[in-house]
Amino acid sequence: METKNNILLQDIQQVVRSVDLSELKNSSIFVTGATGLLGSFIIRVLLYLNKTENYNVQIFALIRNKEKAEKIFGEYSHNDNINWIIGDIRNFSIKENIDYIIHGASVTSSQDFLHKPVETISTALYGTERILETSKELKVKSVVYLSSMEVFGITDTRLEEVKESDYGYIDILNPRSSYSEGKRLCECLCASYASEYGVPVKIARLTQTLGAGIDYNDTRVAAQFMRSVIENKDIVLKTEGKTRRPIVYISDAVSGIFTILLKGLSGESYTVANKKTIATIRETADMIAHNIAQDKIKVVFDIDVPKEYAPNLNLNLNLNTDKLESLGWKAYVGLEDAYKRMIEGEKT
Repeated sequence: METKNNILLQDIQQVVRSVDLSELKNSSIFVTGATGLLGSFIIRVLLYLNKTENYNVQIFALIRNKEKAEKIFGEYSHNDNINWIIGDIRNFSIKENIDYIIHGASVTSSQDFLHKPVETISTALYGTERILETSKELKVKSVVYLSSMEVFGITDTRLEEVKESDYGYIDILNPRSSYSEGKRLCECLCASYASEYGVPVKIARLTQTLGAGIDYNDTRVAAQFMRSVIENKDIVLKTEGKTRRPIVYISDAVSGIFTILLKGLSGESYTVANKKTIATIRETADMIAHNIAQDKIKVVFDIDVPKEYAPNLNLNLNLNTDKLESLGWKAYVGLEDAYKRMIEGEKT
């Protein structure tokens, strides 16, 4: 697939180089959350394979807004290999033969977690149940559910690294927990469908993902940092920035998702993160202001965020990725390069 955005094209090519996707030739793939950062990039990779390697992958993409999809994919939104399904994740219908499913549809706004917790939970639970029922009915070859590092909660601070089985505390009576607890429930549902019905579902437990193609108006911290550099404005931190965790760049995240889709074990979860990128939010902000913006902007504090907005995360979450690496996956893009590529990708 040709693209005006050279960064995006390089990222697509990196995925193709790092994972053997030949099993996907002449297959059909259903992607939910198709206009999100991960979903849209997955579709771009598949379109690229169709164009350059004649993969002949039929793509079925669940969206809520056709205009948004056309804006994201441009001329490729009319590609013969893309079949748009407009609807809600909780009650969509698909009758075609599907080989693979990547389920990424989710509420992603932290404001919604707090102010629309019922919708956050119901979208997660009933949407995932609909996907799993569809997987069972269509007898798909493999399904990946895109989960979040928030399922770990607040883990034991004595742990040097957090493995997939290291679960911590989540305050279930805080409406903000609708997201993290919803993800936990969906993971349990996935494991239950794998156990009871033999559905070949695997779980990709992702840390914060960033990269070229991110929504410019995204409210999450990575996009805020990106806008500060592009608009030449100071980085404003609403907390002390002590939370320390790794990120994962889009090409590494998607190569991880494809690896789990094709090589993962049913009913198992795999952490997707680049553990070499671990840093505090403050350290990341300072690095961006100094190294990327070349000290043309600075980091300032405006601490007024209510406690209930805070995610259910450790101040220090050092994620272990040995399980995914045992499948042959490797992360390539470091912290500074991840932000540089995201910012350059937005500029172009």
